[in-house]
Amino acid sequence: MRLQPLVLLLALPSPVLAWSGTDEQGANVEIEAGERVRSGEAVEIYDYGSGTYQTIDVDRVTRRDRTVTVEGTDEDGDYLELEMEDE
Repeated sequence: MRLQPLVLLLALPSPVLAWSGTDEQGANVEIEAGERVRSGEAVEIYDYGSGTYQTIDVDRVTRRDRTVTVEGTDEDGDYLELEMEDE
């Protein structure tokens, strides 16, 4: 019986999924799975446009149709709006 490869495959960790979207300039951004995206919370995003991680303070989260708008303030105090895919 060849169950060993199946057992090994199931024992491997699954990849971490991320929440994808874009910023107001159209650059792709990601929020890692497990981040708590709620008003008043700080979340870390990866900005593919700049190739850097940023922390933003979430001011408002709005769901409309198949997108979620996350509005917040970055570390420099600048307003930031992200359009995320609704999962």
